[in-house]
Amino acid sequence: MRLILLGPPGAGKGTQAQRLVEKYGIPQLSTGDMLRAAVQAGTEVGKRAKAVMDAGELVSDAIVNAIVAERIDQADCANGFILDGYPRTLVQADAVESMLSDRGLTLDAVIELVVDDRALVGRIGKRAEEAKAAGLPVRKDDNPAVFEERLKEYYKKTSPLIGYYYAKGKLRGVDGMADIDAVTRQIEVVLTATTQQVGQAAS
Repeated sequence: MRLILLGPPGAGKGTQAQRLVEKYGIPQLSTGDMLRAAVQAGTEVGKRAKAVMDAGELVSDAIVNAIVAERIDQADCANGFILDGYPRTLVQADAVESMLSDRGLTLDAVIELVVDDRALVGRIGKRAEEAKAAGLPVRKDDNPAVFEERLKEYYKKTSPLIGYYYAKGKLRGVDGMADIDAVTRQIEVVLTATTQQVGQAAS
C-alpha cells in the first residue's frame, strides 16, 4: 500500500501515519528523516545533500527527489510506504509519479486531513497557554504567530497538490477535526474501499 498524507501543520498527519505503520507494517517516510539517514549512510546523494546543508543552503528538489527514490528501493518499502510531508510542491509530485512509474508502481491513495484553519490556530494557542500555566517551555511551533506563517507557507506551496491529485482520482478527504480515533476509522474506510477497487481492477 502506497499512500500520501496531505494536510496543513497541526492536522495530525504524524499521529495517523504512526497508526498506519503499526497496522500495515509499512514505513512512514518523512523528508527530514530520509535526508538525515542518507547523510549518515554516506550515500552519493547523501554526500551531495550534506555539502548543501553544510553551506547553509536549502536542499534542492533534485536532491530530495533522488533521496526519496533511493529510499523506496529499500527492502522495507517492498510492501508499500507512507509519504508524510512529501511531496510538498507540484514539481515534487511529478517526480513521485515518475519514480513510481519507472518501477511499475502506482499510488493507492492520497488522503487529505481536512481541517478548520481558525480552529487549528485556536488549538495551538490553547496548547501554548496550557504549557505556560504548567511552567513548561512553549515549543516554537506552538507560537500562534509562527504557526500562522507555517499555514501560509503550506497553502502557498502545498495546497495545489489537492487539485493535482483530485484530477487524478486519487484524493480522498477525511474530517481532520474529529477526534483521533474517529479520524483513524475514516482512513480505514478509505483504505478498505481503495483495496477493494484495486482487487476488482486486477480480477
